[in-house]
Amino acid sequence: MQHRRLGRSAIYVSDICMGTMTFGSQADEAESLRILDSSFDAGINFYDTAENYPVPPDTKWAGRTEEIVGKWLKTKDRDSIILATKVCGPSHGWIKGSQRAGMTALDRHNITKAIEDSLTRLGTDYVDLYQTHWPDHGTAYDETMETLDDLVRAGKVRIVGCSNEDAWGLMKSLEASSRLGTVRYETIQNNFSLNNRRFEDALSKVCRKEDVSLIPYSPIGGGVLSGKYQDGARPEGARFSRYLEIGGRQATMAQRFVNEKSLASTARFIEIAKEAGINVVTLATAWSKQHKFVASTIVGVSKFEQLDDIFAAADLTLSDDVMKACDAVTKDIQYPMG
Repeated sequence: MQHRRLGRSAIYVSDICMGTMTFGSQADEAESLRILDSSFDAGINFYDTAENYPVPPDTKWAGRTEEIVGKWLKTKDRDSIILATKVCGPSHGWIKGSQRAGMTALDRHNITKAIEDSLTRLGTDYVDLYQTHWPDHGTAYDETMETLDDLVRAGKVRIVGCSNEDAWGLMKSLEASSRLGTVRYETIQNNFSLNNRRFEDALSKVCRKEDVSLIPYSPIGGGVLSGKYQDGARPEGARFSRYLEIGGRQATMAQRFVNEKSLASTARFIEIAKEAGINVVTLATAWSKQHKFVASTIVGVSKFEQLDDIFAAADLTLSDDVMKACDAVTKDIQYPMG
């Protein structure tokens, strides 16, 4: 397992991060703890959660994921774990937070309440990386960054990052931090995969120029790149199978990931992986890691058996020919996820 620095910080993390958003919903506690132990044994030191997990967001299990991670954390040397969590963005936008009666935002009140509750569930007195889960462009970045700065000064947070942010918002926040003399976002956690390369349009340049690290989520395209949704399949218990049944916003999200173009590109990537002699999940994970602006790729599973193909990417470097073949698919089938 290789290690890379998060932004300009002193923190180095394994270049694979274990995400936990299914813990407490698709994966029960026993399975979640088994996945965490196996990840640690494989050399992963970086773990990502959120106050809004598990998914789909629901008040009936809000915070359950952090509780599971907290239980596991007690079995490890705290200093050996780089732990990341997130505060919900505003609930009046594209998603409704499952915390604080759905009245979430990135103001001082919400951020302060969120970190205290997360620390309690996680059973620790600090988190290594604290992230805004989605942007609040209606709240002044000055207030957000000053509040996050206070948390760092209080020792409750080591560094901060953002998630699901755009190029304007990232630059706006960096400007505010520079002007105010506060902490800055060292990381950005956005969707980035073989099926969704929009990050390269503008944000990758911001990351390179401003020394902000991408920690991409959904490198396997929400499971689509595994091939399990090919030919109209709707595997039982799979996230997007469930989302399509739920309807509403969840079905809209599922259709963004599972559509004619994304399935067509996935078919091409499956063939590239076969020619390279590896599993397509291994291909997708290794491809994500092989970008200079990426510090650590966040993977996620709901079953212990799904780990091997991910771990196989740990020390794998894809050849130039394989990378060029992947680029050719991107050129032929542009923006599969819109």
